[in-house]
Amino acid sequence: MPDFGLVLLAAGRGTRFGPAPKLLGLLDGEPLVRHAARAALDARLGPVVVVLGAHGPAVRAALGGLSVIFIENPAHAEGLSTSLRAGLAALPQPEAVLVLLADMPRIGPHHLQALVQAFSQPGPAPAAVVPVHAGQRGNPVLLNRRLLAAELAALTGDRGAGRLLARRTDIREVALDPAVLQDVDTPAALAELV
Repeated sequence: MPDFGLVLLAAGRGTRFGPAPKLLGLLDGEPLVRHAARAALDARLGPVVVVLGAHGPAVRAALGGLSVIFIENPAHAEGLSTSLRAGLAALPQPEAVLVLLADMPRIGPHHLQALVQAFSQPGPAPAAVVPVHAGQRGNPVLLNRRLLAAELAALTGDRGAGRLLARRTDIREVALDPAVLQDVDTPAALAELV
């Protein structure tokens, strides 16, 4: 069984949400980022690294009492790729890493476990496992570091692994529920989840 680690990307500014930090927006009485962190921890798959940036102190406070590893991304303003690289660097051992977005509060442990189950099937290991709903790829994703190391290290800008995965044929897809497409970018999107 391969080793797994989890990276929760929580460094963005969330400018479309308005003046208040998006990840502190409340859903069911808890900040969005806490929902995501609890899902990662409750999956019990490996260590959870939270990448902090624009609102680091506030996000750290919102996750108080949770057994996560915090790392700061001083280059967060350069885009999502820098946070992904920082999170992966903080987990040097695991063969595969699950990457979660902190603004997807409806992701639960079962989503993460389904990705791991698909990755662990017999046969050649895929470069990644991605969730799909209604024909559309979503998040979180599971990345095979052994097969993607060079490509992940070369990522730049404000995009994650999606563009490099789009070029590969060794991706395993898993059909999951609509939560894998539900991120919160605006107050209206948050209100729709209530």
